[in-house]
Amino acid sequence: MATSLLHELDFYAWTQQQVALIKSGNFVDVDFKHLIEEIERMGVNERRELINRLAVLSAHLLKWHYQPSFRGRSWQLTIKKQRRQLQRLLKDNPSLQARLAEFIADAYVDSVLLAAKETGLEESDFPVQCPYGQDDILDSEFYPV
Repeated sequence: MATSLLHELDFYAWTQQQVALIKSGNFVDVDFKHLIEEIERMGVNERRELINRLAVLSAHLLKWHYQPSFRGRSWQLTIKKQRRQLQRLLKDNPSLQARLAEFIADAYVDSVLLAAKETGLEESDFPVQCPYGQDDILDSEFYPV
């Protein structure tokens, strides 16, 4: 079966075939077009995961800040979990750290939507820009007051 067709019909089998081809040094038959696409997609997925975690974390920080009477262990544990997963993601992908401020700003739009949905507050009740700096977001001791 042609490697390009295999990529479409059985992705796992295609990955195993590509690994075998590369390990054997048979670069002529490597499906470079799809291999390049998949490597690019992997990078995009890491960035998306970081942005999603930042969005969930920032939303919970907003909820903590804007609804102090509802603060509870669940919110606190979500904040803690997201921070741990962010730290792990940044440790595994240190080059993402250089663009963290940009990713925080991007994620913040989603944070506001999530916080508004979960609190019943209006989107306009939250700041237009993220009120939490990079250090605040990653600081395990930081909780907005």
